[in-house]
Amino acid sequence: MSLKTEWITFEQDGSKHRLYTARLERAKTPLPVVIVIQEIWGTDAHIRDVTERFAKAGFLAVAPDLYAVNGDRPASMTDERIEQIKAFLEALPPPSWHDAEAREAALANQPEKAREELRATYADVFANLKRLPQLLETLQATVSYLEGYELSKGQKAVSIGYCMGGALSLMLAASEPRLAGAAVYYGHLLGKEQIAGIQCPVVGFFGELDGRITSHVPEFAAAMQEAGKSFTYEIYDGAHHAFFNDTRGAYHAAASRDAWQKTLAFFTRVLA
Repeated sequence: MSLKTEWITFEQDGSKHRLYTARLERAKTPLPVVIVIQEIWGTDAHIRDVTERFAKAGFLAVAPDLYAVNGDRPASMTDERIEQIKAFLEALPPPSWHDAEAREAALANQPEKAREELRATYADVFANLKRLPQLLETLQATVSYLEGYELSKGQKAVSIGYCMGGALSLMLAASEPRLAGAAVYYGHLLGKEQIAGIQCPVVGFFGELDGRITSHVPEFAAAMQEAGKSFTYEIYDGAHHAFFNDTRGAYHAAASRDAWQKTLAFFTRVLA
């Protein structure tokens, strides 16, 4: 199975954007599109791997680099710096991630240069949780670009996002009528006022032990039904947040396997 992967750039409304793209080399183009939306860690090796998995399933898969500014990453959010902060945080209990005192205690054990780099990267990466409207603009620009892109022109597009990207996948569905479907993996859900804008089917996948998000699923499902929207979902027993990320301790093989199969079936149906 031969894949064609590459980074491409495009300009939209005076801004330059960057996409990681993957497709089967022998697939006849144009192809239906899966837009893969990153976790807070960016278009890292895991997200690029997931993008390639969708390409192997016969789609043109693209992962927008939401942290690129005019096509380039800021120094504090290069791949190397993000891997550094990921390794640091993965060694801490999850409650410490957002506990400044606990983080500082752990940082005290780092060399001075690494300590300053970790502080800067942490601040810049997690600040993106307050920049979702700006990140959404990049996704909207991507949808517009793909309409005329030679490898996807005339084809439908869907979105899928993980964690922060899950929230963005829903936000894109609520703001982009050209989307044929949206999938959310353990991302924050929308309020009633935003649901009205959703015009495509939505599917969600959640972990039973991810209470801060999963506890809101029944309310969201009821609001979607009341608004006449299509929403189906799975909550996996024994699964934590980020259960699909096979580079992290929360990975849950059975939940991931089932979610992957259901996601492919959903995309195949709405992209037909």
